[in-house]
Amino acid sequence: MPERWVSTPAAAGLRGRRNSDTEPELLLRRALHAAGARFRLHRALDAGCNPDLVLPGRKIAVWVDGDFWHGCPVHGRSAFSGPNAPLWAMKMQRNRERDARASELARQAGWTVVRLWECEIRASPTDAARRVLGAGDA
Repeated sequence: MPERWVSTPAAAGLRGRRNSDTEPELLLRRALHAAGARFRLHRALDAGCNPDLVLPGRKIAVWVDGDFWHGCPVHGRSAFSGPNAPLWAMKMQRNRERDARASELARQAGWTVVRLWECEIRASPTDAARRVLGAGDA
C-alpha cells in the first residue's frame, strides 16, 4: 500500500473543490430563507463540531454531506481502484468517523442534528428545507 498519494489523471477533477458555500449548500440556504428561517453559517458548537449551518432559535445543526466525500449509499463510491485505492478507502472511513463524532458532539450539546445528502438537496431544495424545519418539531 502506498504511504503517499500518487498523482493520477482522475485527481484533476478533485483538486480545488470547494468545501464550503457549495452549490447544494447555497440551494438549501435559499430554500430555508424563502421559508422564513434564519440561520448562521459554520458556527463551531464544540471543538470538531462545525455544522454547515445552524438555526440557533430552534437548536438545529445541519450538515450538507457531499455524495462523493461522505459516501452516499446511492451515489457514493463503494470501491476504489488504482494506486490510491487503499488511501481513498481509509480517507472515506475517517470521514464517516469524523461525521459521527461531530453529530454526537452536537447532540450532547443539546442540538438536533440533521444531515442531508447533496443528492437530496439537488432533487428538491424545498423538501430538504422542510426536513430541516420539521426536525425542530420532533
